[in-house]
Amino acid sequence: MNLWKTAWRNVWRNKRRSVVTMAAMALALAVLILYSGLVEGYMRGQERSMIDLEMADIQVHAATFLDRPSKYTYIEEPEALLEALDQAGIPASPRLLAGALVGSEDASAGVSLRGVDVERDARVLRIGQAIASGSWLDPADPGGVVLGRRLAKTLGVQPGDELVVLTQAMDGGSADALYHVRGILKGIADGTDRSAMFLTEGAFRELLAFPRGVHQLLLRRPAGVELEAVAEQVRGLAPSLDVRTWKELMPTIAQMLESTEGLMVIIFGIVYLAVAILILNAMLMAVFERIREFGVFKAIGGGPGRVFVLILVEALIQIFLAIGSGLVLAAPAMWYLSQHGLAIGSLGGVSVAGLAMETTWYGVYSGQNLVTPVFMLFVMSLAAVLYPALKAAWIRPVAAMRYQ
Repeated sequence: MNLWKTAWRNVWRNKRRSVVTMAAMALALAVLILYSGLVEGYMRGQERSMIDLEMADIQVHAATFLDRPSKYTYIEEPEALLEALDQAGIPASPRLLAGALVGSEDASAGVSLRGVDVERDARVLRIGQAIASGSWLDPADPGGVVLGRRLAKTLGVQPGDELVVLTQAMDGGSADALYHVRGILKGIADGTDRSAMFLTEGAFRELLAFPRGVHQLLLRRPAGVELEAVAEQVRGLAPSLDVRTWKELMPTIAQMLESTEGLMVIIFGIVYLAVAILILNAMLMAVFERIREFGVFKAIGGGPGRVFVLILVEALIQIFLAIGSGLVLAAPAMWYLSQHGLAIGSLGGVSVAGLAMETTWYGVYSGQNLVTPVFMLFVMSLAAVLYPALKAAWIRPVAAMRYQ
């Protein structure tokens, strides 16, 4: 007896039941492939935004700066380290940090001043491209500043409006200056949105009478090089400084991003469990409908193993057809989500875990997005068939032929 040919005929004995069962498997597979790609895209987007706009891959500070942040704690001679990083092919940008009070015509607020080397910063971060209105810093316009979006809203200012900044200079005296708003950022992260005020490095040094040194170095790892390997290389170049990766600086977010795969497996398991119950029910019905047939088959010499394999082959035919249908069903949506994404409208800019969501949610699809849901569907569907197959295999011929 040709098992595959017989199994194929048996699958289509009850077309409605077989089609419903395969449709459930195919739909579950397509939905979970699309969902896993969207989650992967969201997580990668959040990580990319944090690294490209806010944290960079690695940050370097003076030894005690992160424990007790102060504008008086800084890297005194960063030039040699910057030169060494350039020779090593590691893009780096210095930052200057301080607190200040800023006032507009209608309001005032505490701000975090961030002095930026505009040329170097463009090699490390994309924050200069994240402008909602106006434009980014320009060394030719030292009086222009860029504000976080919520800070601008608090102050009630737009590009072109003037601001007064009051702070304490490095020598202990008061420092104040008049600036104009050059640009306002899109949503980036809570801290940046609420309090960040960016100005050029030269304007910062002039305001605070801070002629030398930097508070922070932001570094990007070269393409294709592991993050930890670059961090160890930088530690070797700057043994007296505090070198930390973004994962060490933001452990909660790093753990959340790394736990995505485990979360997906749990969700797959829950959905496929429901599908497995449907398959179990369908195969049990198929077995009960054919009890007398199995009895006759075993009476003429068919062993339990042949019956068991026959039921498994019938299940495999349905599983393979469902997997093929699910992949075909998911393919157009995968292409659309990866190329055009989902416009999330007013949700764009909403803060999740301290990071602002982008206005378009893209899916990211790779071999892993396909292999994991397909493999889990195959395993759980096949497991659901074992009980009906065993039940059919151990039917007693005499009792089966008398079954009504």
